[in-house]
Amino acid sequence: MALEWLVVLPFVGAALVALAARHARALATWIAFATALFGLGLLLSERVGMPTYGVMQWRREWVPEIGLALSLRLDGLSFMFALLVLAIGLLVFIYARYYLAGSDTLPRLYLLLLLFMGAMLGVVLSNNLLLLVIFWELTSLVSFLLIGFWPARPDARRGARMALTITGAGGLALLAAVLLLGHVCGSFELNDVLAQTGKIQHDPLFPAILLLTLFAAFTKSAQFPFQFWLPHAMSAPTPVSAYLHSATMVKAGIFLLARLYPVFEGTSWWAYSATLAGLVTLVGGASMALFQRDIKGLLAYSTISHLGLIVLLFGLDTQLSTVAALFHTVNHAVFKASLFMAAGIIDHETGTRDLGRLRGLAKYMPHTAVLAGVASLAMAGVPLLNGFLSKEMFFGETLAQGMFGPFNWAIPVIAIAAAALSVAYSLRFVWGVFFDGAAPRDLPHYPPHEPPRFMKLPVEILVVVCLLIGLFPQRTIGKMLESAAWFTLGGKLPDYSLTLWHGVNTPFVMSVVSFAAGALLFVLRRDAFRHHRSLLSDMNASEGFDRLVQRLEKAAAVVVRVFETRSLPDYLAWMIAAMIVVPGTAFVALGAWGGDFVRLPIDTITLCGLVLMALLAVGVVMVRTHTLYALVMLSTCGLLVTLAFARFSAPDLALTQVSVEVVTVLLLVLAIYFLPNLQTAIEPIPTRMRNGALALAGGALLGSVAYQVMTRPPAQGIAPYFLANALPGSGGHNVVNVILVDFRGFDTMVEVSVLVVAGLAVKALLRGLRLKASDTGPGGLPWSSQSHPLLLAILARLMLPLTALVAVFVFLRGHNLPGGGFIASLILSIALLLQYVASGVLWTESRIRINYRALAGLGILVAAATGLGSLAFGHPFLTSAFGHLHLPLIGEIELSTAMLFDLGVLGAVVGTTLTIVSHLGVRDKDLQSVEKS
Repeated sequence: MALEWLVVLPFVGAALVALAARHARALATWIAFATALFGLGLLLSERVGMPTYGVMQWRREWVPEIGLALSLRLDGLSFMFALLVLAIGLLVFIYARYYLAGSDTLPRLYLLLLLFMGAMLGVVLSNNLLLLVIFWELTSLVSFLLIGFWPARPDARRGARMALTITGAGGLALLAAVLLLGHVCGSFELNDVLAQTGKIQHDPLFPAILLLTLFAAFTKSAQFPFQFWLPHAMSAPTPVSAYLHSATMVKAGIFLLARLYPVFEGTSWWAYSATLAGLVTLVGGASMALFQRDIKGLLAYSTISHLGLIVLLFGLDTQLSTVAALFHTVNHAVFKASLFMAAGIIDHETGTRDLGRLRGLAKYMPHTAVLAGVASLAMAGVPLLNGFLSKEMFFGETLAQGMFGPFNWAIPVIAIAAAALSVAYSLRFVWGVFFDGAAPRDLPHYPPHEPPRFMKLPVEILVVVCLLIGLFPQRTIGKMLESAAWFTLGGKLPDYSLTLWHGVNTPFVMSVVSFAAGALLFVLRRDAFRHHRSLLSDMNASEGFDRLVQRLEKAAAVVVRVFETRSLPDYLAWMIAAMIVVPGTAFVALGAWGGDFVRLPIDTITLCGLVLMALLAVGVVMVRTHTLYALVMLSTCGLLVTLAFARFSAPDLALTQVSVEVVTVLLLVLAIYFLPNLQTAIEPIPTRMRNGALALAGGALLGSVAYQVMTRPPAQGIAPYFLANALPGSGGHNVVNVILVDFRGFDTMVEVSVLVVAGLAVKALLRGLRLKASDTGPGGLPWSSQSHPLLLAILARLMLPLTALVAVFVFLRGHNLPGGGFIASLILSIALLLQYVASGVLWTESRIRINYRALAGLGILVAAATGLGSLAFGHPFLTSAFGHLHLPLIGEIELSTAMLFDLGVLGAVVGTTLTIVSHLGVRDKDLQSVEKS
């Protein structure tokens, strides 16, 4: 039970923050802090009771038909990443309380950070790959909101848009890779996928799976050529950078590579792709970091470089390089989070992040200088700090690889160069900000001073962790790293030693050389600055990205000019033509015409009905300029369709059709009342010929398809299953209704949700609209002097209770006889619509005081709660249950959870319909009379 709460808890915390007062900074802080602290305690308590290589799993079915399940897994690898998410998140929550100004909406920041924490925990704990994709996309969406937290800033909007575009594309690639994996393995469960690694690697789809997965990981973890979005994300508040861009979001791609490493290891596709991308990112990011003036820009490019180092270690594809990659993942998260927080303190206390203006701050901020100095040295890989140990392992693995033959020497040399660059930019950060001798100049906040005590506390904790891991690696991180590596390597573990000193060996010599070269480069940095513009192009793929976006916009403009003619008939013509051509081509390719079924004779009544329907349809087209006549013909045609359903034994469809027909006619009557009396334009001959050709082609295609289907025996489908299981499985004799609320309840819920969203959209479009009814109706005839005829009003009021009683009757019998929630909602909507038509909106709403929007929302909540209730009993979402109850005098009655679902459908449909009508039917003169009164 605790495992699912690890994922749910941050979302609960986010909901509590959302419910708190908008400016309740202290309350929001305590909620966020308590959420992260409780989650961290829960994670540690669960791990304590597990063996080193133990696995804890939890699973609930969600949509089993597509293999999607709420399936979670806690093992050594997921524990390590979940610990980073929760522990650093806890420190970021403390830090953010003092970083954001009072004018900023701190509760909104906590809300988004908690949502992101929940999404990241979902990614690292998912045991179902489809579920992982859902959480993966959620991280992209929430990061978009976090990076654009200050929407008034153009750089924030640009950075958020760029990050969402790149990581969103990676999410689509991951979905494609997961679908291919599920196709190959026959399951989306991680357990099943990892058990079939050999089968996956020998499948023809393996290269596509690998490349799509790498694309997803590279976009999320800012690897070449997708690295350019991360520096632009530095427009986010520093707490966001410290959390997303050091410990969580950019580590999601690393986690994906680690989780699927057993699937890809040992293949040349994997080794060369990851190695080359990691090498370019490692050196390019380090090079660009050295030349940044913005300290957050320096840290962003150094993050890119270190992420490239981790990907390179995975690509070297040795067991020990994988251990080193995991080790450096933890080390980088710790020292980079502390450095981002230190950068935020500098910005907070001085008002700038410009290295050209920051200097000599050690005199004013000695405590911060010590903390930032230790974290920077850890980033540079100085002995006695955590970064040194993983860097030594990295150097050793570059010497052990042999994938490039005679050019194997290139990788160690590149590694030394990248390490030298990391030393140089680390020294530039510390020396340039704190120890450059000269006094700071042009600071917005002068003189600078130390931040509040608790703002430094998270940095102090992280710096102490850097020291403890560096001094006592085996005691602090040994067991966790061992367990994470064991699961990453698929149950294998190489011999290695986490000790402070391994003696004077080749990796140590490489470290010394990198220190010396980095120090020399730092001393000569001014010469490098003068020449770097001619040597480097800023790895500026961001300009290429902007050019690509501009070209896409120009291409879209061309398409818009061709197709967007602002003519509804033209739009409909294109849509109908597409709907004819695409299926029509496939239909013609079949080649067969007519089946072997014996045709039933057409009786006289049916033939007359068909002919009358056809004549009415033609009549609607002929008299379309006379709207009332056309509406009468259209409604009569709908009534004949209703009779056809009843004639061919479809009573549910007949009831639905007649209800929809009445509601539609009433709405059209309202629309006609408000339509202006304009002269109808006569279409030119070519337009009428086009419309006629489309109508004939569409009718011929639909008629042909219907004929083909009805003259052939039906394929063995799912109808026999529904007929056989409707009564024993759901307790209902009405198979149609059982399908809607039991077997296909999820479809019904989605459709009703779409209806509610459409109703809210219509309400938004009509908000503030003052409808001016014309003095004359269609054809120039004047409207009646009585806006609301007395006889119609009396009849409508008499019909309201009777119609409501019919709706209740139809609702209660729906599970066993024709009826149900949807039909009952239409009948009840008709009764209420008549009140609006007969007596007006203002009169009706003064007596029927119902918030229709709330009713629609409540309906959706009731339907969803009914579906979620089944999860509490271990059944899939929207699983129904039924039973029988004996009542005195009444007898035995059936109770079914489907009735609650149907009740939710009723509330949603009635609420949506009346929401639209209550905004459509208010006349301008009624508003004026209300305003005068």
